[in-house]
Amino acid sequence: MLEVPRGSLVVADRAYVDFAWLKHLNTQGISLVTRMKKGIRYAVRERRAVKPRQGLTSDPIIVLTSTHGAKRYPGALRRIGYRDAETGKHYVFLTNNFDLSAKTIADIYKARWQIELFFKWIKQHLKVKSFVGTSRNAVLTQLWIAMCVYLLLSYIKFVNRLSWSLYEILRVLQLNLFDRRPMMDLLETQSTPPDPPPQLRLKFT
Repeated sequence: MLEVPRGSLVVADRAYVDFAWLKHLNTQGISLVTRMKKGIRYAVRERRAVKPRQGLTSDPIIVLTSTHGAKRYPGALRRIGYRDAETGKHYVFLTNNFDLSAKTIADIYKARWQIELFFKWIKQHLKVKSFVGTSRNAVLTQLWIAMCVYLLLSYIKFVNRLSWSLYEILRVLQLNLFDRRPMMDLLETQSTPPDPPPQLRLKFT
């Protein structure tokens, strides 16, 4: 079972929601923010005011009413409804945190997606779909190296105001890996970024 410090806030996908785990987090003074699964039975104990201009649709305090749910988590929860202004999609969040505003809860879950995009980019471009070793130390070492490469490339791009994407910069370095040349000379002498791989050149009409 995941152990985190008291006062932490855990953000999880709804696929990982387990009310027994949520009860454990709650007794440890840990907050959880997640999306609510469909079909969960509940009763509204209190309705709280929301600001529709912020995209909020509801923020009631609820309790679980199914025998299974009420036994695993007998306490109260917040069920926050939020509609994304950009996509128009409606989300329902579940949390045991009663101090943060409903908009903050929605923003916290939205920020989680940026973390997923970060690791998706690492898996696609920094070659961590497979591991050189299988021990805990080997896996962590390879992940740390991949993250260091990502941060170094981001720093180079920012400091030198390069218009290329991180993938394009990485591609240039891969193609010239054995050339003994200063890296910035290599990037500055390239008139155009390298061609993307065939799968990225596909266009659908």
